[in-house]
Amino acid sequence: MIKLTEMQVAVLATDGVEESELVEPVKALRDAGAKVTIVSLSPGPIQGMRQDLNKTDKITVDRTIWDTSAQEFDALHLPGGTVNADTMRMVPEVQAFLRAMDADGKPIAAICHAPWELVSAGLVRDRTLTSYHTIQDDIRNAGGHWVDREMVQDRNWVTSRQPRDLPAFIQAMLALFSNATLAAHH
Repeated sequence: MIKLTEMQVAVLATDGVEESELVEPVKALRDAGAKVTIVSLSPGPIQGMRQDLNKTDKITVDRTIWDTSAQEFDALHLPGGTVNADTMRMVPEVQAFLRAMDADGKPIAAICHAPWELVSAGLVRDRTLTSYHTIQDDIRNAGGHWVDREMVQDRNWVTSRQPRDLPAFIQAMLALFSNATLAAHH
């Protein structure tokens, strides 16, 4: 069992987030002992979705991007959902947060449409990653190397394609975050 005791993990999401890609990784992180903070564009709950079409539960937000700093966190999870990722990718503060996390080599886990946010932050050039298949052209056009695999790890990133990849994604995310915790304590 991987222990992430006291690790501070940010989860960036807004309305339209693919619920399973937020809820399941957050549960796994909390079960491992991580302190998870849901960060969004405004206070108040956000609307979860299933397959972009069906509304699910509202998800409580802890903080907004405007009262949050990348320096406060050890790792980052980006859940997908087309509307969520497409909204988040255009927010300069979200882009700055992603660039700061990556510049410090902090681990980033992104699934489904979330790599769009990494594209808009200018981070995918020369990186190998996967995503939901419909954004592969965006990744390639931004200089990234897109592959169709359940899970891809490239340095401090782990990426996955879709909800059915969650078991492999969560396992890889926990391992990546754990390795970062071990490295930080040596």
